[in-house]
Amino acid sequence: MRKTLRHLVLCAYKEGTTAAQQASIAAGFAGLQALIPQVRLVEGGANVSPENLAQGYTHCFRLDFDDAAGRDIYLTHPDHLAFVEILKPHLAQILVFDYWAD
Repeated sequence: MRKTLRHLVLCAYKEGTTAAQQASIAAGFAGLQALIPQVRLVEGGANVSPENLAQGYTHCFRLDFDDAAGRDIYLTHPDHLAFVEILKPHLAQILVFDYWAD
């Protein structure tokens, strides 16, 4: 079975970030798959957990890669860097976590 490198991005938006802006950000994440060939899958959504343990994070996005080299290309890709500049002004905090999944 092939392993997958999963790249998780948890976002807590600044107060005042509108639902339309959040939807635009989600579309931006999804669009990275078409712009960067190394991105195999993008999915994400708003937190719906009833446990109250999200520590302020409201949205999570997951990007899948075949290998660390593909992830590294994504991290420095001009389209990713341009998207980060759109995302940053809306973030109160962000957490990024990568792991290997079977």
